[in-house]
Amino acid sequence: MPASSDQALLLYADSAHNADMRYFSGLHVPDPFIALAVGGRKIGLFNALEFGRALKESTLDDVLALEPFREQAKERWPDSTPGVADIVLLAAEKYLVDRFVVPEDFPAGLFEKLRRRGLTLEVATGSILPEREFKSASEARAIREGNRIAAAGIAAAEKVLAKSAIKGGKLLHRGEVLTSERLKFAIETACLEAGGVSLDTIAAGGDQACDPHNRGSGPLRPNELIIVDVFPRSQTTGYHGDMTRTFLRGRASEAQRALVDAVRTAQKAALKLIRDGVNGRDVHKACVDVFTKRGYETKATPTGSVGFFHGTGHGLGLAVHELPRLSGAVDYTLKTGAVATVEPGLYYPGLGGCRIEDVVQVTATRPRLLSSAPYDWELG
Repeated sequence: MPASSDQALLLYADSAHNADMRYFSGLHVPDPFIALAVGGRKIGLFNALEFGRALKESTLDDVLALEPFREQAKERWPDSTPGVADIVLLAAEKYLVDRFVVPEDFPAGLFEKLRRRGLTLEVATGSILPEREFKSASEARAIREGNRIAAAGIAAAEKVLAKSAIKGGKLLHRGEVLTSERLKFAIETACLEAGGVSLDTIAAGGDQACDPHNRGSGPLRPNELIIVDVFPRSQTTGYHGDMTRTFLRGRASEAQRALVDAVRTAQKAALKLIRDGVNGRDVHKACVDVFTKRGYETKATPTGSVGFFHGTGHGLGLAVHELPRLSGAVDYTLKTGAVATVEPGLYYPGLGGCRIEDVVQVTATRPRLLSSAPYDWELG
């Protein structure tokens, strides 16, 4: 069942990794904590380590100290050490609640303990905080800032590649063989200097780039397509950027140029369609139609799929992947305020891979671009 505003909600997670908890509390906390929504109020329980900071920095309506609940639990159940389930039960009593909706990723062990002790728990279908999909003006600015950080990483990659020398079928940067690892280090350092943390950065060339989530390893080579995908998290806001560009150091073949042009044309076709009320399937189909007309076949092979075999885009915010979806496999209507990536790609071992990704916010008319980086890719 989807959660509604008149239902009591229960969350238990850290907000460093759990986007729902970060959104709910407005606070970065590395350890799990209890949070409730009751009667339109947002409530958080914090130990002494986090209590003072939560009072000053969180967006919660009520910030409660955990220690009094622990003392009460010791008195109520003297034969056991107070645990999270005990604290939740006492908080439920305090707010006169015996039924909660919990998120799909709620801890299974805690779920069973609470049910055995009398609480009624229902698991939300989809997001427990569906309002997360629709970004406010301040959230859109935070995502734009995340993409500024991503653009700094992409610019660093382009600079390293452009300055690399071609020698003996290798790329040399500052006299050493340029590897995916060295390029990712340059990207991630630039992101850190720009105020974000970029993890799992992709800098993959040649056939490695034909596996869209291959991060890349080993030497990068001249005249091969290199996919650079950067999705940093702002250290200030917690919101992500997500941008991809494809580069080639040297001279591209006509087949490579045709591949890159097809991907960029498909992206433009998708961008023209995105607006309130449009189905994400239709946006995805616009990309597929471009590729089909140009003869780029998508199929499964014994060693993996080739062509365009992933969705056109996904939501972006406090998580790298969230609602909405732009995919042929999902029936999803776009609504004003949603933020999504637009990232068609083509992948053919022997020829190479290309993906181009930007981020937009849905409006009633044309989408609002929340990312910016050049599309120049052939670095001769």
